[in-house]
Amino acid sequence: MSDERFTEQSTENSTENFTERFIRRKADHIRFSLAPESEARNVRTLDRYRLLHDSLPDLDFESISLSSPFLGFTQKTPFFVAGMTAGHPDARMINDRLAAAAARRGWGFGLGSQRRELDGAFVDAPIGAIRKAHPDLKILSNLGIAQLIGIFRSQHWSRLNELLERSGADALAIHLNPLQEAIQEEGTRDFRGGRDAICALLDSVRIPVILKETGSGMSRMFLGRIADLPVHAVDVSGLGGTHWGRIEGMRAEEGSRSRTLGETFADWGVPTARSIETARNLLKTSPIRIWASGGIRTGLDAAKCLALGAHAAGFARVALEAAIAGEASLDRWMERIEDELRTAMFCTNSAQVTDLTPDKIEIGESHEQRTI
Repeated sequence: MSDERFTEQSTENSTENFTERFIRRKADHIRFSLAPESEARNVRTLDRYRLLHDSLPDLDFESISLSSPFLGFTQKTPFFVAGMTAGHPDARMINDRLAAAAARRGWGFGLGSQRRELDGAFVDAPIGAIRKAHPDLKILSNLGIAQLIGIFRSQHWSRLNELLERSGADALAIHLNPLQEAIQEEGTRDFRGGRDAICALLDSVRIPVILKETGSGMSRMFLGRIADLPVHAVDVSGLGGTHWGRIEGMRAEEGSRSRTLGETFADWGVPTARSIETARNLLKTSPIRIWASGGIRTGLDAAKCLALGAHAAGFARVALEAAIAGEASLDRWMERIEDELRTAMFCTNSAQVTDLTPDKIEIGESHEQRTI
């Protein structure tokens, strides 16, 4: 990767061209992520799991607590809004609405990729304003591994630190998206030195670092390689929800390389449930937290993920749909998600989130069920 990515564009025209391409790509991502075809529904495995019903919970429904540790603090819920969009005009309304609702209800809030703030003089002022408007909101900055590798090679750590300071971030999520980059027409496909870049990052920033997939899940090969790193959490972002290989294929012209690859790899990845179980087994002696996202659509889905071993559950597409529908719609949706989780906890005799454990969930095969 050239250092040129982290310097201002050399001419006004090249800056305009880069900006236009970036905005068009980000607008495409939002548009296509809302299309049903962008979701890998036919490989969603969460539906196979069942929480074990307790007919006599020794609980008062109203006293059930959803509070959970999140980024070293106690948050009202174990939920977060996954990072989705940033750096273009349409992002402001979406992020403002999601951030305000997350602050009211005690959810974490993830920003979309902040790559553009490293590419020249662009400063996303609305993102900085979110921290000022919501001082107690837990905010996750978001940067791609390809951009981190570029910073590592160029040693331009000051730009990253400036970005984090402007954002007022409580943590930095590094999104890992090899499939998306491989398929995307504008993709950056040089991932050499990624682990070294992450290690250097951990020595360079003072806030927690999260390693986040983007819809293809996490395998034992990957988790085994990072189990000894002092990252705060892994967000497994598994197969079963929005799939960025599909989206990049949908963006591309008919018959193009990207369109063909998008179709071939439409179901590529490790399902969310399997990713959580693998992380639980491989990280059981590690302080690394497990965050779940990828096809989580309801509070019941979140309860299953928590019972499988996750410590937090994130929502993307369904949160985006609710936000676009309006503030009232978003608030009703978030309230419903919380109520669904509380109901699942009541019916499994779980007074607090940590009571959702693997012995309270089972998986069915061929209409029969076996305890996992």
